[in-house]
Amino acid sequence: MTLPGLPLRVELLALPKEVAEVRRMVEGDDVRLCVSELLTNVIRHVGEGTPVTVRVVAARGGRTRVAVTDPDPRVWPVLRDAAEDAESGRGLALLDAVAVRWGVDQGPYGKTVWCELGAGRWS
Repeated sequence: MTLPGLPLRVELLALPKEVAEVRRMVEGDDVRLCVSELLTNVIRHVGEGTPVTVRVVAARGGRTRVAVTDPDPRVWPVLRDAAEDAESGRGLALLDAVAVRWGVDQGPYGKTVWCELGAGRWS
């Protein structure tokens, strides 16, 4: 089964308003959650206005791959346990819970943080 609208590739500046725009471009709660988390991490940890590329593609085995590339190879996402009363810090844990796998690929001029959702998890 192929996710409608794939492949998707969007180049943009990482701004809060763009998170909502990209969410509207994809289908499925889990895909939207992953796009939101990966873009929000760039905004929060690399900086608002950072140029990014968002890709959502069909991967092997019926999986869906969500990837966000930014130009800072030094700032990597870290999975943490958020305190019970914390107002943030749970996004990557949510991504880890819904994704089959996730990781970071470092390149000479940046990094790509990606995750893969299992077949049917996007619906």
